Amino acid sequence: MNEASQLSAVAKFRAMHESGCFVLPNPWDVGTAVYLQHLGFQALATTSAGVAFTRGVPDATPALPLEDMLAHIRQIVAATPLPVNADFQSGHADDPEGVAANVTRCIATGVAGLSIEDNTGRSAAPLYEKGAAVERIRAARSAIDSSGVPVVLTGRCEAWLVGQPDPLRFALDRLVAYAEAGADCLYAPGVTKLDEIEQIVKAVAPRPVNVLVSSPSKELTVSRLADLGVRRISVGSTLARVAWGAFIHSARSIAETGTFDSFADAVPFAEINGVFDKRN
Repeated sequence: MNEASQLSAVAKFRAMHESGCFVLPNPWDVGTAVYLQHLGFQALATTSAGVAFTRGVPDATPALPLEDMLAHIRQIVAATPLPVNADFQSGHADDPEGVAANVTRCIATGVAGLSIEDNTGRSAAPLYEKGAAVERIRAARSAIDSSGVPVVLTGRCEAWLVGQPDPLRFALDRLVAYAEAGADCLYAPGVTKLDEIEQIVKAVAPRPVNVLVSSPSKELTVSRLADLGVRRISVGSTLARVAWGAFIHSARSIAETGTFDSFADAVPFAEINGVFDKRN
């Protein structure tokens, strides 16, 4: 993607955060990115877990090296003209200087946005100390400003995902601090209670909030979340896990029964092939 195309994608992505509520689905390879565009979605986001599973490694920063992650992000960006937000995990560095350097490299892939989380990936101390976490967001902001490409910076608090005691209070404190440090969008994956989501939206207003929906829910719908003031909804690794669920079910059926009945659920070849044939 050239600079003009990237700037156009960034402008579109920023505008999408200004009003309303949109779903930001997470493809895990070129084919799924193309199909999501085919369905009419207006922007995409990468998923670190989704791509990790395709490589047979766990969703952990050391398991998928920075070079591999940047190459994957670049592939998703090149797959469609849609704005792409990069799940950039911890920035692939502990110190602010490393985060800034890696954010600069991530911007160069052509993304319209990226997220930086406060999860260290270490079981003994799963979250960065608050001061360090804020400095990491500030470093990412500085790198974006220096690049001349105003990609959307999302600050993520992983309190719910690591089992932090009193995650709402913890996340509110951090998300407000991340907004003050320069995050354009705030995100606390794992929060599911409507009243807690509403408190987050109000605490960081007027900055937009992203909510993760990763399991069936009668409450977490686009319309309900929009009513709460949520601007963006992502699904993380869930689409990838849905695909894995179908694959595992079918493969197990073959292994355990010696039959192929599960193939009845397969997408017709002509349907999926037709979508990709139109690109050529």
